[in-house]
Amino acid sequence: MNNELIEIIEGLKGYLSYLKMIGIKEIPVTTRVQGFKDSREQIKTNSCAIEPSPPPTLAPFNIELLKDIRNEIGDCRRCKLWHTRKNIVFGSGNPKAELVFVGEGPGEDEDIQGLPFVGRAGQKLTEIIEKGMGLKRKDVYICNVVKCRPPENREPEPDEVAACRPFLEKQIAAIKPKVIVTLGRPATATLLNSKRITISRIRGIWHEYESITEAEAIKIKLMPTYHPAYLLRNYTYEVRKQVHDDMKKVVEELRNG
Repeated sequence: MNNELIEIIEGLKGYLSYLKMIGIKEIPVTTRVQGFKDSREQIKTNSCAIEPSPPPTLAPFNIELLKDIRNEIGDCRRCKLWHTRKNIVFGSGNPKAELVFVGEGPGEDEDIQGLPFVGRAGQKLTEIIEKGMGLKRKDVYICNVVKCRPPENREPEPDEVAACRPFLEKQIAAIKPKVIVTLGRPATATLLNSKRITISRIRGIWHEYESITEAEAIKIKLMPTYHPAYLLRNYTYEVRKQVHDDMKKVVEELRNG
């Protein structure tokens, strides 16, 4: 078996694993191709045939990286938040997403379910993604700075952020999105390495997230905006328009960047 065929088979195996992960259990087959050589000949001789795209091999690799990061976290007791949490909320979504949303920390619903942004603020975020941006929530990746719920949903404290930040940075490095959207001041301050941030002043302005990993230096465009929970408390036309404008810039960057 030559190297080219081995590479294709491994790619197909990874692709099928990815489809299984996102819930696709069957692939419709309309034609039967007798062997790899015959399929290549069919593509060459049939003028109506469409050259198939190579199966993506990146997603399964990203999945494994994210699994490794989650395993590294383990039953984390690196800060005091473990005393009151029910579940570690790692993150969810597409492991090869071009867009990553980062919040500050899980709330009560997230703590119970072990998933990010599933409460009222999560419903508002889904509305922003799907109705406002024309995307699907399953196609983006969503996570938080800290992986355990701070008591009474308070802001994460510096030692809690310091304990969780390396895992957030590894998540971002594994996914390598085109754009990061930070939701609210704490998440923005963490990823921009700045404590003195007023979200109302810097939202809607492009910034750059920078991180140096063991393998490479990473630079990703970052858009700060309001946290969805803020919209629930301040559902005014002005705030809604500001968030809409912020996300419009993100969509344009994803299309043209």
